[in-house]
Amino acid sequence: MQTPASDTLRRRNRRLGLAVGGFVAGMVGLAFASVPLYDMFCRATGYNGTVQTGGPAAPGAGQQQLTIRFNANTQPNLPWRFGPEVASMTLHVGEEGMGFYRAENLSATPVTGIATYNVTPEVVGKYFHKTACFCFDEQTLAAGQVADMPLSFWVDPKIGEDPNTKGIHTITISYTFFRSLDDAQRSGALANAGPHVGPANRATP
Repeated sequence: MQTPASDTLRRRNRRLGLAVGGFVAGMVGLAFASVPLYDMFCRATGYNGTVQTGGPAAPGAGQQQLTIRFNANTQPNLPWRFGPEVASMTLHVGEEGMGFYRAENLSATPVTGIATYNVTPEVVGKYFHKTACFCFDEQTLAAGQVADMPLSFWVDPKIGEDPNTKGIHTITISYTFFRSLDDAQRSGALANAGPHVGPANRATP
């Protein structure tokens, strides 16, 4: 026989179960949403050295000069030789610059890689505009193939007006090439890659 007290307890337990289920579902949804939201935040603010993409063309050379250093890293699981064709260049703020990286597949089979990038010091990210790049697009090189990969960019003249960046004279842009996840799985390299093979296939910055 059900009593008013047992009915009340049952309703409370049902409400608690629904509340806990809703909270868990909300947290799962937030976890999935946090990655693209974080990426959008980085692109909008330059946080963590994320450079700006697209937008207006270079406004033309200003007075201030900057040294742009080019850095390259290759994840050990990717059998490529990868590096900049020149170590650095000097250009004026507002001036369109172009650099080239070169990649060579050292293996006897085709290999697909994908690159990520950032700039340092991180505070300059919102002033560094990338207008063309090979990053975040899968690049497949045949056995022994060599490929030149261009990068075009400009630095906003407002970098000299910001108290946090006005004293900066050197910017380093770094690219890291990873073996693509699909390629690593196909080749069996994933099992030997350790905890981090590379970024999930994305379409950026």
